[in-house]
Amino acid sequence: MKTLYLAPALAALALAACSQPATDVETDIADAADTTDAAASEAMEEAAPAERIDPNARPADRETSAAITGEDLAWRIQTLASDEFEGRAPSTPGGIAASQWIADEMARSGLEPGGEDGTFFQRVPLVEATMNVGASSFDISINGEPMGLEYLTDVVYGTRRIEPVVNIENSDMVFVGYGIVAPEYDWNDYAGLDVEGRTVVMLINDPGFASGDPDLFNGNAMTYYGRWTYKYEEAARQGAAAVIIIHETEAASYGWNVVSGSWSGPQFDLQRPEGSMPFAGAESWITNERGRELFAATGLDFDALVEAAHQPGFEPVEIPGAEVNATLTMEHEFLDSRNVAGVVRGTERPDEYVLYMAHWDHIGTRESFGSDADVIYNGAVDNATGTSSILEIGQAFAANPAERSVIIVAVTAEESGLLGSEYYATDPLIPFSQTVGGLNMDGMLPTGPTSDIVVIGYGASELEDHLAVVAETQDRTLSPDPNPEAGYFYRSDHISLAKRGVPMIYADTGSVNTELGAGHVEELAAAYRATAYHGPEDEFDYDWDFDGLARDATLLYLLGERLANTDEWPNWYEGNEFRALRDEQLSGN
Repeated sequence: MKTLYLAPALAALALAACSQPATDVETDIADAADTTDAAASEAMEEAAPAERIDPNARPADRETSAAITGEDLAWRIQTLASDEFEGRAPSTPGGIAASQWIADEMARSGLEPGGEDGTFFQRVPLVEATMNVGASSFDISINGEPMGLEYLTDVVYGTRRIEPVVNIENSDMVFVGYGIVAPEYDWNDYAGLDVEGRTVVMLINDPGFASGDPDLFNGNAMTYYGRWTYKYEEAARQGAAAVIIIHETEAASYGWNVVSGSWSGPQFDLQRPEGSMPFAGAESWITNERGRELFAATGLDFDALVEAAHQPGFEPVEIPGAEVNATLTMEHEFLDSRNVAGVVRGTERPDEYVLYMAHWDHIGTRESFGSDADVIYNGAVDNATGTSSILEIGQAFAANPAERSVIIVAVTAEESGLLGSEYYATDPLIPFSQTVGGLNMDGMLPTGPTSDIVVIGYGASELEDHLAVVAETQDRTLSPDPNPEAGYFYRSDHISLAKRGVPMIYADTGSVNTELGAGHVEELAAAYRATAYHGPEDEFDYDWDFDGLARDATLLYLLGERLANTDEWPNWYEGNEFRALRDEQLSGN
């Protein structure tokens, strides 16, 4: 397995909930710090080293304390990331067992059922599409000569159409730059172009990232227009037969290994009403090398076209002599997965809720290409860490209920396109007008204790004001996302609720290790992205610093506790794209 953190573990840190009710944002920081430190000191306990057993086996059940501890987090993470749950893919035996274990943990920790019909579950109807690779093909011909694209090595493809066979014949190709229609930026890569029945080829990310112009789109920070999800959606709206995204590691913020690992194997989507959302016949990625080869073979200068694509006024370019031919043979199964929800009722205002969210699912298993290859994608960091953290937080609230209610939601099918949170957002267990705000926890990298806490999408909502207050109790500051070009704000479950108006905060671990500095954290993060993210190497490791993870979970507990013990309703900052939606929700409060 890949060792992400090799420093010796510190003594387990058990920070208990601070019972001091939260006050206004202008609370005297020193008083808040004194109160929290006193409560933490009372709860400090010496933890015995975790028993070293097979890290891929599920550890035996054990008791956990109401305090948020590194030892408890280690046990929960190891359990969720064990081979027993087979990578926690939705609707698989492993995924069903994992979600049941989470529900059992909620019940054991003292949470009430928060799902449907008095259960801990919310049904999420899915369709699983599995491509018969041997009976499927996807290739580009240049003047009648196939390029010979090899599946997974050169290209990844699939379809979301609910059809047994999708055929695309002699579809001519056009380069549409970034494939964006953004009226607010006066940008339309499809202007004057009819792509009905054609294949559109495009770049990942958006013009702001490529140009380096801070006034173009959102500058270096990716917008939703840069996400692959948007690009496929827009191409379908335009009537394209097929879509090809040219991969580029820096612009995508992940390597080809992530693309081939994530977009191969069974793929999930929500069961959607017929005709509610059209899809292109084929959705695909191609490697940068083969993309360049395509352009060179058709007499086009790829670098010059990339340069033109991030300039205002870009016009689409035909790719002469190039055609796509594809046959996608599919099998579909209509399945149910489930979100898992538990509630701690508020003592004073039980109809107002603070929401914690994390996704429990991961990729599952993939076909082995070697006799001893690891086929289980255990998802220890992504997202056994986040799920374990919200379970720890839920148990802490159960031991010390706040004035408002707290709902803990572990959602499914995040890896398939944020499907569990999207379903929750279309059919919320708690009305948005009763949801004070939410915290999302996803992929808590074990970096050790840090002097800051990173806020993904920094500058979005008043939740940051409250987070800054409780961060002071740990002598920490808030830092903006150091990698905004990756678009992480649009890549996790909080966005499903944010785009409905609910203030959500996505706070990651910090960027500056208290002893080893910022370089150490970035080195760990880069290594994880390069070798473990969405790969079988994302496995539990005893050498992780679980006390740093407990410190982060404690901080986010304190943020929720602050929100749950006040009568304030945080909003998005003025000028934020979601502010008007929230104002409308709160108009009756």
